Amino acid sequence: EVARHNTSILIQGESGTGKELNARAIHRQSDRNTKAFVDVNCAAIPGTLLESELFGYEAGAFTDARKRKLGLLEHASGGTMLLDEIGDMNIHIQAKFLRMLEDGHIRRLGGNDNIPIDVRFIFSTNRDLTRMVAEGTFREDLYYRISVVPIVIPPLRERIDDLLLLARFYVEEFNRKFMKKVKGFTEDAEIILTAYHWPGNVRELKNIIERIMILHNTGSMITPENLPSEMRATTNKEQLR
Repeated sequence: EVARHNTSILIQGESGTGKELNARAIHRQSDRNTKAFVDVNCAAIPGTLLESELFGYEAGAFTDARKRKLGLLEHASGGTMLLDEIGDMNIHIQAKFLRMLEDGHIRRLGGNDNIPIDVRFIFSTNRDLTRMVAEGTFREDLYYRISVVPIVIPPLRERIDDLLLLARFYVEEFNRKFMKKVKGFTEDAEIILTAYHWPGNVRELKNIIERIMILHNTGSMITPENLPSEMRATTNKEQLR
C-alpha cells in the first residue's frame, strides 16, 4: 500500500533485522522502480563530508573542489533514496535537510541556484528517535517530517515462523553457491534455532547458515551437532529451566 505513494517512510528495528531489504522491496514495488535506488549510511560518513555527498558542490566551494560535483540527491532524481541510520545525521545537516524536504529543492555547496529534487525518501534507524528528540539531539520538526509512515520490524527472536523460513531459504541459497545437496534441518536442530536469542537478527542467521554449509560435508540434514556450540548451550540452559 505504501509503495505506490511518495510518502516518507521511517523503518525502525534492531541492527540486522533487514531494514535495507524492506526499503529495497518498497522501491521495487513503486512506480519509481526503473530509476535509481541510492542508499546512504549517515553513520559511516563524517558530517561535513555527508553534506557535500548529499548536496554536491560547485567548483571553488572549498579547498580541493576543482570542479562541480553532483550530489547524491541529484543522482537519485526520479528514484528512491534510503538514508540509513538517520539518527546519526549531524544536527546542522538535519536543518538543511529539513529545508530541502519542505522546499523541494537544494543548493549545491558554494552555489546560488535552486535545483528541484524529485526523490522518494525512506529513512531507517536502530535508535530511539523519540528519546533523541527529548534529549535535543534530533530535531523534532524533522522527526515528524520523516515519520509519516512508521514501520517497525520486530527482532528475529519474535518472528519464529519467519526464522525457520529464512533458515531454509539460506540453506537453498548456499546449496547453489557451494554446490551441495543439504535438504534442511532435523527437528532437534529446528528447536535449537527457535530457542536461540539471535542478537544479530537476520544478518547473524545468514552468517551462521553460511558457516554451517561450508563445513557440512556429510549427510543430507543439518543436525544439532552441526550448529555452533553457543547455540546448543543456550538451548540446554532453557531446557534445564
